[in-house]
Amino acid sequence: MKVSTSTYRYPGPHRLDVTRKSGERAFAPTWEMVQEYKAGRLSEEDYTRLYHQRLKESLRENPQAWESLLHREEVVLVCFCPAGAFCHRHLLKEIIRRVCIRQGIPFEDGGS
Repeated sequence: MKVSTSTYRYPGPHRLDVTRKSGERAFAPTWEMVQEYKAGRLSEEDYTRLYHQRLKESLRENPQAWESLLHREEVVLVCFCPAGAFCHRHLLKEIIRRVCIRQGIPFEDGGS
């Protein structure tokens, strides 16, 4: 599985929107996380911890979304954050890598 990240405007065929606003909710942060981070009331460290918790819950609650994702040959995770910024799509990419390793699925880092 090849996993890349890009900004929301990426139009390619392997695009997967992981935003809270319009994307696949199984992989999106909560609105509260987004708002608190944007307001400066949530640090990157705390956001990362909360997002990891959210994805652990998602693995249990949304197995079909994860199964579908893990069976893709290639995916480009997109959201509204600008290139180079702290962003959940990079955190998600790392979680996907870990899940692939656990399940014996080949993982390729496609970059940002």
